Amino acid sequence: MAAEGKETWPARVMLVALPLTAWGLERLLLADLEQVLCIGAVPSVAAALPALDRLQPDVIVVDLDGEDDPDVLVSLHAHTAARLLALTSSRREAVHDAAVLAGARGVVLKADDPDSLLKAIAKVHRGELWIDRQATGRIFMELARQKHAAVKNPERDRLELLTPREMQMVVAIATDAAAPGKVLAQRLHISENTLRNHLTSIYSKLGVSNRMELYALAHRHGMVSGQPA
Repeated sequence: MAAEGKETWPARVMLVALPLTAWGLERLLLADLEQVLCIGAVPSVAAALPALDRLQPDVIVVDLDGEDDPDVLVSLHAHTAARLLALTSSRREAVHDAAVLAGARGVVLKADDPDSLLKAIAKVHRGELWIDRQATGRIFMELARQKHAAVKNPERDRLELLTPREMQMVVAIATDAAAPGKVLAQRLHISENTLRNHLTSIYSKLGVSNRMELYALAHRHGMVSGQPA
């Protein structure tokens, strides 16, 4: 396999597709021997993994219709430096985006012109992407969302320390922060003394010192259930 940034031609292409589909793809690749060379075909990603060292592909075309989930590309991507290209009959944006997020450099529809696959293989072999601008925008947004979600959130971690009953109390307070303690206690079917004891525990776990701080924290995390009874 050529080193990154030093592509050699023709691109060595490995097919991951069921036998009948692979047969058709192999014959399509014969139409452009200057740019692509089919070096082998396997019926599944599971079968592809042990064949990687032997075949040394530059590009791997994966027929997603023969797999249960686009996420199978994750394991393949983790085991090879070859560039992955997904092939599918699905027009669902979610399927295409999932394939790219799992490691594919692009997605080719089976309904596309056959020449599209040859062009896509050549493009990803050069280190480029075979995705449109709309898909690029969606994928960048999803990557940003995942990055944000991965950032450690101390407040969220502290919320996980609360018991189910304490969570219920936080929601009750966030829903009606102005309600007197007596009213909140009645709504929760507990005594005011029990409410105060629970609040002391909640404040300690969440690192807040009063009901207004608790109210603000609850709203930051979307814990408002609706209007008070």
